[in-house]
Amino acid sequence: MKNNECCEVVIVGAAHTDLQLYPVGADVLDTASYSVKQMVLTVGGDALNEATVITRLGHKVRLVSCVGDDVIGSLVLEHCRKNNIGTEYIKVDSSKVTSINVGLIREDGERTFINNKSGSIWTFCPEDVERESVSHGRILSFASIFNNPLLDESLMIPLFERAREKGMLICADIVGCKRGERLEDIQRALSYVDYFFPNYAEAAAITGKKDLEEIAGTLLDCGVRNVIIKIGKRGCFIKNQEEAFIVPAFADTQCLDTTGAGDNFASGFICGLLEGKGLRECAAFANCTASLSVESVGATTGVRDREQVEARYQEYLKMEGRV
Repeated sequence: MKNNECCEVVIVGAAHTDLQLYPVGADVLDTASYSVKQMVLTVGGDALNEATVITRLGHKVRLVSCVGDDVIGSLVLEHCRKNNIGTEYIKVDSSKVTSINVGLIREDGERTFINNKSGSIWTFCPEDVERESVSHGRILSFASIFNNPLLDESLMIPLFERAREKGMLICADIVGCKRGERLEDIQRALSYVDYFFPNYAEAAAITGKKDLEEIAGTLLDCGVRNVIIKIGKRGCFIKNQEEAFIVPAFADTQCLDTTGAGDNFASGFICGLLEGKGLRECAAFANCTASLSVESVGATTGVRDREQVEARYQEYLKMEGRV
């Protein structure tokens, strides 16, 4: 993507690779030689996952990230080029090592990730991000607060202020904290966010609440305009200053791997925003995108193209009696 004006979404966050092993049982460390049905090497990282899926759904994306000058970094860049993801603001740093996440996936689709603290997930820092990257586009997505621990409010607030100046909507996701971060550490940044996509466990952990209404209310008090809490097989819970409701998940999903499901959800929701869908429709489209993602091993292997997601969305609308 050479022309800045072509960019619709700027996505900031991690880009690396995932090695997914499926299925893995609790006895993996007690066995000298362990066999699995599938071993899948794919790109990974919340921001790269979002960028990949959004481009497959038909929109133009710029990725803002950092990789090492190594084999894995080259794989990331080649994937971006093949998928028409803008790479001009991906910093290649020879002093960094591009992260590899090893995913141990259980039979039920849940997983544990193994990564090393010397990798780019942990070393991606504010100095690696050019403020000019947020110059054109309709939406800024900060793909996961806390995933890159060094990308704190010292980066988020200037980027969000710049996005505001440019008239961009601001979306953000979050993962579990890595260094004992608290809600207070991101409260100012959240006040800029138009759409916030935590899952229930993440939202409960940072707010200290258990009830969905109370969790969402706490986040709204921080200044978030729309709180969208992913609640797994139930779908998502949405609350803003005017309304609160649940949008059900797609009912017939066959779950193999939940890796990247939240990233796929955010991707579908952002596409809905770009296309002028209402809040419920954005969430329904996001649920359908996420449902396809969990039916394959790997964060970006499930969603192949727009036609596939559109077919599921139309099926969802029929199941919900909306067409």
